[in-house]
Amino acid sequence: MLRRQLHSQSAKTCSITYSMRNTVLHREPSIVYYPSIVASRKYSCYSSSIKTSPNNNVTSAVQTPRVIVLEGELAADHSSVEHFSNSSTITHILENNLEVISSEPAVSSLNNDKRVDVYTPSSPPSVSGTSSSAPGFTFAPSERNQIRDSWDTLMRWSKVLRTRSQENRNPLESTNKVVVFGGGSFGTAMAASLAGQKQSMEVVLLLRDIELCNDINTSHRNSRYLPDFELPANVRATTSASEAIQGAQFAVHAVPVQSTRVFLQSIKELLLPSVPIISVSKGLEVGTGLMMSELIPSALERKHPCVFLSGPSFAQEVMEGRPTGVVAACKDFELARTVQELFASQVMRVNTTSDVVGVEICGALKNVLAIAAGIVEGLDLGNNALAALIAQGCSEIRWLAEKMGARPTTMSGLSGLGDIMLTCYGSLSRNRSVGIRLGKGEKLADIVASSKQVAEGVATAGVVIILAKRYRVSLPVLTAVAQVLDNNLTPREAVYAIMNLPQIEES
Repeated sequence: MLRRQLHSQSAKTCSITYSMRNTVLHREPSIVYYPSIVASRKYSCYSSSIKTSPNNNVTSAVQTPRVIVLEGELAADHSSVEHFSNSSTITHILENNLEVISSEPAVSSLNNDKRVDVYTPSSPPSVSGTSSSAPGFTFAPSERNQIRDSWDTLMRWSKVLRTRSQENRNPLESTNKVVVFGGGSFGTAMAASLAGQKQSMEVVLLLRDIELCNDINTSHRNSRYLPDFELPANVRATTSASEAIQGAQFAVHAVPVQSTRVFLQSIKELLLPSVPIISVSKGLEVGTGLMMSELIPSALERKHPCVFLSGPSFAQEVMEGRPTGVVAACKDFELARTVQELFASQVMRVNTTSDVVGVEICGALKNVLAIAAGIVEGLDLGNNALAALIAQGCSEIRWLAEKMGARPTTMSGLSGLGDIMLTCYGSLSRNRSVGIRLGKGEKLADIVASSKQVAEGVATAGVVIILAKRYRVSLPVLTAVAQVLDNNLTPREAVYAIMNLPQIEES
C-alpha cells in the first residue's frame, strides 16, 4: 500500500491511498486524479507520476491508469451516486476499468462488482499463438485480460444504470391490480410472471369458461393449458368483466386476434381510456387485414394507449422461470419504458422500440412461416431444405414489413429473427405442429378440431396474401402455405413448386 500527497494552492493537504494490482506484461500500476471533481475548491495536483491536461479538467496517469481514489473532501463533492454518475469521471472509470477506493459508500459501491484479478503469466505467451496451458484457460494471456476487462466494464456500466433506474419511479410500486384478458397458456404465463413481481399486487384473469375459472381459483392451476404449474397466490380468475376491470391499472390482452373485435366491443364501456392495454396477441384480422395496433382502436372506437409485447417466449418456459427476452413496442417512449419496468425481472428481459409495425408484422407472419417449416419437417426433407425455406421466409417477411413502413433492423431483433427461430424450430410451437401434421398427410380440419389452442398462422395465411397484393410484394413461401391450407396444393407439391421457381439473384 502506497501513499501520496495532493496539495492545493491554499496549502491545504489531502491524503489519498491507492492499491496495486497485478497487470499483464509488466504494466505498472498508477493513479488517475480529477481536479474537475473539486474545481469549486480550486484544488491543484502535483505528483511525479501524474500529468495534468492543459485545461486542468482531467488529470491522467503517465502509465495505464488502474485506480481512482476519492477520499475526504474529494468524495464529499460526489457523495450521491446520481451526482457522481453525471460527472465526466464515470465515463473514464468505466472505459478504463479503474478501481475506485473511497470511504464514501455511494462512491465505493461502484466496486461491488469486483474486477477479476488479472492473470500474470510466469512466462511470455507462445510465439505460435497457442493458448496458455494453465488449467481452465482457453485464450492467450493478453486476450484473456482484454476479455476480462471488457466484461468488467460491461458489469460496471450495468451497475450504474441499475442504480439510476432504482432512483426513478418504479411502476411496480404504484401498481396494485392488473387484469389479463384471456386464460390461454400465454395469458396465464403473463399473469404468473406479473404476480411474481409483487406479492401484494392483484392479478385477475378474465375468462369465459366458468369451469376453468373455478379450477384456477380452487386448485391454483390452469389444468387445461398449463396443468403442471402452480400459480402464485395473488392470481385469481373471474367471468365478470366489471369485477376484473374495476380498479385495474393495466390490461394485458391475450385474446386470440380473430376474437378480439367482439371481445373489446363487449367491454369498451368498462375499460377506462386511461388504462393501457398490453397486447400479447399476434396476427392479422381476417377480412380487414388489420394489425392489433389498428384493430384495438377500431373495436373500442377511440384512441387508446397500447403497448405490443412480442418476442421468443413459449408460455411453458416462462412458467418454468427460464430466461426470456421480449420487446415492448409503442410510439410513446415513456409508456414503453413503464411496461418494460413492469415486466422486467432476473429471468425476463424487456427491450423497447417505437417500431410497432415491424414488431407486429414479424409477430404475425412468423406464424405462417412456422407452418411451412413444420411441413418440411413432416415431409422429412432434411435440415438443408428447412434452413433454405426459413431463410427465404425471413426475406419475404422483411420485404413486406419494409413496404409497410417497418425498420429493417427490427427483423434482426427479438421480435423478428428471435421469434422466427423459436417458432420455426421449437418443439412447443403450435403453428409448427400444424405444419408437421399437414406434412404427414393429416387434414387441416382434423388438426384444428383436435387442438386445444389456436394456431394463429392458419387464419393469418390468407390475410398475408391480401397484404402482399396491396403492397405489390411477391411472397412465394407464404403464398404456398395459404395454398396448402386451402387444399389447392399438397404439401409436397408446394415444396417442389417453390424449388422449381426461376433461379434469381439473392436480395
